[in-house]
Amino acid sequence: MTSSTLDNLRVAIVGAGPAGIYAGNILANSVQDAGGRVAIDLFESLPAPYGLIRYGVAPDHPRIKGIVTSLHEMLDVGTIRFVGNVEVGRDIALDELHERYDAVILATGAIRDAALDIPGIDLPGSYGAADFVAWFDGHPDVPGDWTLDAAEVAVIGNGNVALDVARILAKHPVDLRSTEIADNVLAGLEASVVTDVHVFGRRGPADIKFTPIELRELGEVPNVDIVVHDEDFAHLEGMTPATNQLKVMLRILESWRARESTGASRRLHLHFYHSPLEVLGTDRVEGLRFERTEPTGEGSAVRGTGEIREVPVQQVYRAVGYYGTPVVDAPFDDARGVIPNIEGRVQDASSPVAGLYATGWIKRGPVGLIGHTKSDAMETIAHLVADAAGGRLSAPVVDDDVLELLDAREVAYTTWDGWLALDAHERELGATHRHTRERVKVVPRDEQVDISRSGALIRS
Repeated sequence: MTSSTLDNLRVAIVGAGPAGIYAGNILANSVQDAGGRVAIDLFESLPAPYGLIRYGVAPDHPRIKGIVTSLHEMLDVGTIRFVGNVEVGRDIALDELHERYDAVILATGAIRDAALDIPGIDLPGSYGAADFVAWFDGHPDVPGDWTLDAAEVAVIGNGNVALDVARILAKHPVDLRSTEIADNVLAGLEASVVTDVHVFGRRGPADIKFTPIELRELGEVPNVDIVVHDEDFAHLEGMTPATNQLKVMLRILESWRARESTGASRRLHLHFYHSPLEVLGTDRVEGLRFERTEPTGEGSAVRGTGEIREVPVQQVYRAVGYYGTPVVDAPFDDARGVIPNIEGRVQDASSPVAGLYATGWIKRGPVGLIGHTKSDAMETIAHLVADAAGGRLSAPVVDDDVLELLDAREVAYTTWDGWLALDAHERELGATHRHTRERVKVVPRDEQVDISRSGALIRS
């Protein structure tokens, strides 16, 4: 049985981060503009919406978190029904979604660290940056404690995540008290003994993946000295920056070269042309071994020089990228960490899977900014709408409301009204906190669920 029009279309979206929310909003507008009707359910494994905007952006970046305002407006209209604390593949199967919806869009993102395959990477004291980010952002599924007992710490990577990790490690907790940082995280940072944070990149200053705003903010962290090394800038002589953005960032780095040490109690060192070879240590991390690299003269490519260096550190954080989050029973490309697709239409063994789509990082890999997520969603939704209008989708065979199934299974799902209750609760905690904040995050999952379900009416 096929669905040949846009009348009474039913779509499930898995993942309530920006990718899923943008997809839902674009879908609702596209179907409405075409004179049709669509019911959209947005499933999220966490009790609260917003994905990496809530749990992947450092708490001292309120401007980036302003994206939440627009995401909130999209969900608050009521055309998209939020169903939180539900994991597809555990609480409900993908096949059960296909039975109830004309189409399913997977927007699960990428929340795991990409691997760094070097000896010693699994030693105690070696961590993935994603785990640390989840901790300092108050993610409910990571331990509440994080031991920061190392004076010298290394961060491997030259992207914004590496910069966030380095900045939070180097920053003094007093400068985070006004943010929405959770109390357990603030306590962990206050117990930190970190004095030196080393950030290592395999390429040179002209190939950093930071943004100018993030880089500039790094140099404004109070009581932290930025240390760069003249040897890393020798290859820039006579080079013309390819973009204005790179020109700005190189100017910032050059200004740091001219700075005198202020004698700050913490230092943040930026090292370029360092390719990691091995994490050193026996029972725990004791250092890092690198090979010095140099440009080949062909784009951003570098080659090893044969010069080996060792740097003493007692903790290592790898920030070399994210890896996609698979969905049980959905195709998955283990090598690339994405759901195989062609322009958002999911593929299985080179054949399209009818009614199954992907968008966001799980579609194209963990690269790009929020703007790319919007264009991603537009492409995917255009294909979904075309497939629906062309009668290429299978109509639902089960007519009950999915909430009835979740109720029967005693799944403690949360709703949009539940999020509004949790949001109000966190803001109240912030207003009454000894250090006034916009909010104080509730961290434990069961506490989030209890507040959401006790303070909300289910919106049908």
